Amino acid sequence: MITVAFIGYLVVGFPNACVAALTELPAPYFKRWGKHPSVKAFVDGVTVAAVGAIAGAVVELARRQLINIPAVLIAITTVELLYRLKKLPELSFIGIVAVIGLLLRYVG
Repeated sequence: MITVAFIGYLVVGFPNACVAALTELPAPYFKRWGKHPSVKAFVDGVTVAAVGAIAGAVVELARRQLINIPAVLIAITTVELLYRLKKLPELSFIGIVAVIGLLLRYVG
């Protein structure tokens, strides 16, 4: 829910972030009804919409953040490492890249 609200906030502002977060509230109830054809069709449609929203957020975040060569190199390296090293947690990459970013800003 935090991720949905954060992406909603970045892309379209606070009110729509609240709406995006509210869409997550009924999620636990979908498991009980998940095999029903109508519910399955609805969830499939919502999934496609979520993929589109996340893709849009990625584009928007990239536009705002990939503004210089070090940022682009960090992004490309991170994507490559995540692709090759699937078992390593993403959080470790976030921490490492945050440190690298701080070093580049204050040391470089």
